[in-house]
Amino acid sequence: MPVTTSAPQQTENSSPDNSPKGFFQGFLKEAIELIVVTLILLIGIRWGIAEARYIPSSSMEPTLQINDRLIVEKISGHLGKPIQRGDILVFYPPAIEMGGEELSNDPLHWLGRLTGLPFFPNDPAFIKRVIGLPGDIIRVQDGQGVYVNGQLLDESAYIKEVPAYNLNVLSDIRGRNAKGNYIQPTGDKAKANEPIIVPAGRLFMMGDNRNNSEDSHVWGFLDQKRVIGRAWLLIWRRLEAPAYPPSLQAQE
Repeated sequence: MPVTTSAPQQTENSSPDNSPKGFFQGFLKEAIELIVVTLILLIGIRWGIAEARYIPSSSMEPTLQINDRLIVEKISGHLGKPIQRGDILVFYPPAIEMGGEELSNDPLHWLGRLTGLPFFPNDPAFIKRVIGLPGDIIRVQDGQGVYVNGQLLDESAYIKEVPAYNLNVLSDIRGRNAKGNYIQPTGDKAKANEPIIVPAGRLFMMGDNRNNSEDSHVWGFLDQKRVIGRAWLLIWRRLEAPAYPPSLQAQE
Protein backbone atom coordinates (compact mmCIF):
# COMPACT_ATOMS: atom_id res chain seq x y z
CA MET A 1 0.00 0.00 0.00
CA PRO A 2 1.58 3.30 -0.99
CA VAL A 3 2.62 5.63 1.78
CA THR A 4 1.79 9.25 1.33
CA THR A 5 3.39 12.14 3.09
CA SER A 6 1.92 15.43 3.89
CA ALA A 7 3.58 18.73 4.65
CA PRO A 8 3.72 19.49 8.36
CA GLN A 9 1.02 21.81 9.42
CA GLN A 10 2.14 25.08 10.95
CA THR A 11 0.46 25.85 14.14
CA GLU A 12 -0.08 29.31 15.49
CA ASN A 13 2.77 28.92 17.97
CA SER A 14 5.34 27.55 15.48
CA SER A 15 4.68 29.80 12.53
CA PRO A 16 7.32 32.45 11.82
CA ASP A 17 6.36 35.97 12.72
CA ASN A 18 6.85 37.96 9.55
CA SER A 19 5.17 41.07 10.89
CA PRO A 20 7.18 44.30 11.27
CA LYS A 21 7.01 43.90 15.06
CA GLY A 22 8.47 40.38 14.89
CA PHE A 23 11.25 41.49 12.55
CA PHE A 24 12.18 44.37 14.84
CA GLN A 25 12.25 42.16 17.94
CA GLY A 26 14.50 39.63 16.18
CA PHE A 27 16.84 42.35 14.94
CA LEU A 28 17.01 43.94 18.40
CA LYS A 29 17.80 40.60 20.04
CA GLU A 30 20.64 39.88 17.59
CA ALA A 31 22.02 43.41 17.99
CA ILE A 32 22.07 43.10 21.79
CA GLU A 33 23.77 39.71 21.59
CA LEU A 34 26.40 41.12 19.20
CA ILE A 35 27.07 44.11 21.46
CA VAL A 36 27.41 41.89 24.56
CA VAL A 37 29.80 39.47 22.83
CA THR A 38 31.85 42.38 21.44
CA LEU A 39 32.10 43.98 24.88
CA ILE A 40 33.19 40.70 26.47
CA LEU A 41 35.92 40.22 23.84
CA LEU A 42 37.02 43.84 24.12
CA ILE A 43 37.23 43.68 27.92
CA GLY A 44 39.10 40.37 27.79
CA ILE A 45 41.69 41.68 25.33
CA ARG A 46 42.09 45.09 26.96
CA TRP A 47 42.33 43.76 30.51
CA GLY A 48 44.38 40.65 29.89
CA ILE A 49 46.51 41.25 26.79
CA ALA A 50 47.01 44.78 25.50
CA GLU A 51 45.46 48.10 24.66
CA ALA A 52 46.21 50.97 22.28
CA ARG A 53 47.19 54.43 23.50
CA TYR A 54 48.26 57.68 21.91
CA ILE A 55 50.74 60.29 23.16
CA PRO A 56 49.06 63.66 23.90
CA SER A 57 52.09 65.62 25.17
CA SER A 58 55.81 66.20 24.66
CA SER A 59 56.87 64.84 28.06
CA MET A 60 58.52 61.72 26.58
CA GLU A 61 60.36 63.41 23.71
CA PRO A 62 62.53 62.46 21.94
CA THR A 63 61.58 58.83 22.58
CA LEU A 64 57.88 59.37 21.91
CA GLN A 65 56.35 62.22 19.92
CA ILE A 66 52.97 63.91 20.22
CA ASN A 67 50.25 61.82 18.51
CA ASP A 68 52.35 58.65 18.41
CA ARG A 69 50.24 55.50 18.70
CA LEU A 70 51.56 52.54 20.66
CA ILE A 71 50.54 49.20 22.11
CA VAL A 72 50.59 48.80 25.89
CA GLU A 73 51.08 45.15 26.81
CA LYS A 74 49.72 43.67 30.05
CA ILE A 75 50.60 39.97 29.84
CA SER A 76 53.97 40.38 31.57
CA GLY A 77 52.30 42.17 34.47
CA HIS A 78 49.72 39.42 34.93
CA LEU A 79 52.53 36.85 34.86
CA GLY A 80 54.36 38.70 37.63
CA LYS A 81 57.33 40.00 35.64
CA PRO A 82 59.12 42.53 37.88
CA ILE A 83 59.19 46.14 36.79
CA GLN A 84 62.73 47.15 35.84
CA ARG A 85 64.55 50.44 35.70
CA GLY A 86 64.17 51.89 32.22
CA ASP A 87 60.73 50.40 31.57
CA ILE A 88 58.30 52.85 29.99
CA LEU A 89 54.98 52.49 31.80
CA VAL A 90 51.46 53.76 31.24
CA PHE A 91 49.68 54.47 34.52
CA TYR A 92 46.95 56.39 36.27
CA PRO A 93 48.66 59.37 37.95
CA PRO A 94 48.45 59.93 41.72
CA ALA A 95 45.37 61.77 42.93
CA ILE A 96 47.42 64.78 44.03
CA GLU A 97 48.46 65.35 40.41
CA MET A 98 44.80 65.49 39.35
CA GLY A 99 43.77 67.98 42.03
CA GLY A 100 42.86 65.31 44.57
CA GLU A 101 40.49 63.46 42.23
CA GLU A 102 40.83 59.73 42.87
CA LEU A 103 39.78 57.08 40.35
CA SER A 104 36.00 56.78 40.29
CA ASN A 105 34.54 53.34 40.92
CA ASP A 106 31.05 53.87 39.51
CA PRO A 107 29.95 51.45 36.74
CA LEU A 108 30.46 53.93 33.90
CA HIS A 109 34.07 54.70 34.89
CA TRP A 110 34.76 50.97 35.28
CA LEU A 111 33.44 50.37 31.77
CA GLY A 112 35.58 53.24 30.51
CA ARG A 113 38.73 51.70 32.00
CA LEU A 114 37.83 48.20 30.81
CA THR A 115 36.80 49.09 27.26
CA GLY A 116 38.39 52.43 26.42
CA LEU A 117 35.30 53.33 24.41
CA PRO A 118 34.89 57.10 24.02
CA PHE A 119 31.25 57.24 25.12
CA PHE A 120 32.24 56.09 28.63
CA PRO A 121 34.16 58.32 31.09
CA ASN A 122 37.89 57.71 30.67
CA ASP A 123 40.41 58.51 33.39
CA PRO A 124 43.57 60.33 32.24
CA ALA A 125 46.72 58.21 31.98
CA PHE A 126 50.39 59.21 31.97
CA ILE A 127 53.40 57.60 30.33
CA LYS A 128 56.87 57.91 31.89
CA ARG A 129 60.11 55.99 32.36
CA VAL A 130 60.98 54.06 35.54
CA ILE A 131 64.02 55.67 37.17
CA GLY A 132 63.75 54.62 40.81
CA LEU A 133 62.77 51.21 42.20
CA PRO A 134 61.80 50.46 45.82
CA GLY A 135 64.74 51.18 48.12
CA ASP A 136 66.61 53.40 45.64
CA ILE A 137 67.99 56.75 46.75
CA ILE A 138 67.24 59.43 44.14
CA ARG A 139 69.06 62.70 43.66
CA VAL A 140 68.94 65.13 40.72
CA GLN A 141 71.69 67.66 40.08
CA ASP A 142 71.00 70.70 37.92
CA GLY A 143 73.03 70.48 34.72
CA GLN A 144 74.41 67.02 35.52
CA GLY A 145 71.63 64.47 35.63
CA VAL A 146 70.02 61.84 37.83
CA TYR A 147 71.87 59.95 40.52
CA VAL A 148 70.56 56.60 41.76
CA ASN A 149 72.23 55.24 44.88
CA GLY A 150 75.04 57.73 44.37
CA GLN A 151 75.72 56.72 40.76
CA LEU A 152 75.12 59.10 37.86
CA LEU A 153 72.93 57.46 35.21
CA ASP A 154 74.08 57.56 31.61
CA GLU A 155 70.85 58.67 29.94
CA SER A 156 72.33 60.19 26.79
CA ALA A 157 70.56 57.59 24.63
CA TYR A 158 67.04 58.73 25.47
CA ILE A 159 66.67 62.07 27.28
CA LYS A 160 66.10 65.37 25.49
CA GLU A 161 68.28 67.37 27.86
CA VAL A 162 69.67 67.12 31.37
CA PRO A 163 67.45 68.38 34.21
CA ALA A 164 67.56 72.09 35.02
CA TYR A 165 66.51 71.57 38.64
CA ASN A 166 67.77 70.01 41.86
CA LEU A 167 66.26 67.22 43.96
CA ASN A 168 68.15 66.47 47.13
CA VAL A 169 65.55 65.97 49.85
CA LEU A 170 61.86 65.13 50.02
CA SER A 171 60.79 68.77 50.33
CA ASP A 172 62.34 69.44 46.91
CA ILE A 173 59.55 67.37 45.31
CA ARG A 174 57.04 70.05 44.37
CA GLY A 175 55.57 72.04 41.49
CA ARG A 176 52.36 72.69 39.56
CA ASN A 177 49.97 69.81 38.98
CA ALA A 178 47.67 69.19 36.02
CA LYS A 179 45.11 71.59 37.50
CA GLY A 180 47.69 74.37 37.78
CA ASN A 181 47.79 74.18 41.57
CA TYR A 182 51.04 74.28 43.52
CA ILE A 183 51.64 70.98 45.32
CA GLN A 184 54.25 69.63 47.70
CA PRO A 185 53.49 65.95 48.36
CA THR A 186 55.73 65.70 51.42
CA GLY A 187 53.80 67.82 53.86
CA ASP A 188 55.36 66.24 56.94
CA LYS A 189 57.94 68.78 58.12
CA ALA A 190 59.68 66.09 60.17
CA LYS A 191 60.56 64.27 56.94
CA ALA A 192 61.12 67.32 54.75
CA ASN A 193 64.92 67.13 54.91
CA GLU A 194 65.19 63.36 54.55
CA PRO A 195 66.76 61.88 51.40
CA ILE A 196 64.50 60.76 48.57
CA ILE A 197 64.20 57.02 49.12
CA VAL A 198 61.63 55.16 47.04
CA PRO A 199 59.21 53.35 49.44
CA ALA A 200 58.16 49.72 49.07
CA GLY A 201 55.53 49.23 46.38
CA ARG A 202 56.32 52.60 44.82
CA LEU A 203 58.26 53.87 41.79
CA PHE A 204 60.04 57.08 40.85
CA MET A 205 58.93 58.03 37.32
CA MET A 206 60.43 60.63 35.00
CA GLY A 207 59.68 61.82 31.47
CA ASP A 208 62.51 61.78 28.94
CA ASN A 209 61.83 65.46 28.29
CA ARG A 210 63.07 66.22 31.79
CA ASN A 211 62.40 69.95 31.82
CA ASN A 212 58.89 69.69 30.38
CA SER A 213 57.39 66.75 32.24
CA GLU A 214 55.01 66.53 35.18
CA ASP A 215 56.47 63.47 36.83
CA SER A 216 57.77 62.26 40.18
CA HIS A 217 59.84 65.40 40.68
CA VAL A 218 56.46 67.19 40.99
CA TRP A 219 53.96 64.68 42.42
CA GLY A 220 56.19 62.17 44.19
CA PHE A 221 56.15 58.40 44.16
CA LEU A 222 53.84 56.23 42.07
CA ASP A 223 51.92 53.36 43.64
CA GLN A 224 52.61 50.28 41.50
CA LYS A 225 48.92 49.38 41.75
CA ARG A 226 48.19 52.30 39.40
CA VAL A 227 50.28 50.84 36.57
CA ILE A 228 48.26 49.95 33.46
CA GLY A 229 50.99 48.23 31.46
CA ARG A 230 54.31 48.51 29.63
CA ALA A 231 54.77 50.47 26.43
CA TRP A 232 55.65 47.71 23.99
CA LEU A 233 55.27 48.60 20.32
CA LEU A 234 55.11 51.89 18.44
CA ILE A 235 52.52 51.28 15.73
CA TRP A 236 52.11 54.63 14.03
CA ARG A 237 53.88 57.97 13.81
CA ARG A 238 52.69 60.91 11.77
CA LEU A 239 55.35 62.49 9.57
CA GLU A 240 55.43 66.26 9.90
CA ALA A 241 56.76 68.57 7.18
CA PRO A 242 59.88 70.54 8.16
CA ALA A 243 59.43 74.22 8.99
CA TYR A 244 61.10 76.35 6.27
CA PRO A 245 61.40 80.16 6.39
CA PRO A 246 58.23 81.94 5.18
CA SER A 247 60.19 83.46 2.27
CA LEU A 248 60.74 79.96 0.86
CA GLN A 249 57.12 78.94 1.03
CA ALA A 250 55.30 78.39 -2.26
CA GLN A 251 53.42 81.48 -3.39
CA GLU A 252 49.82 81.03 -4.48
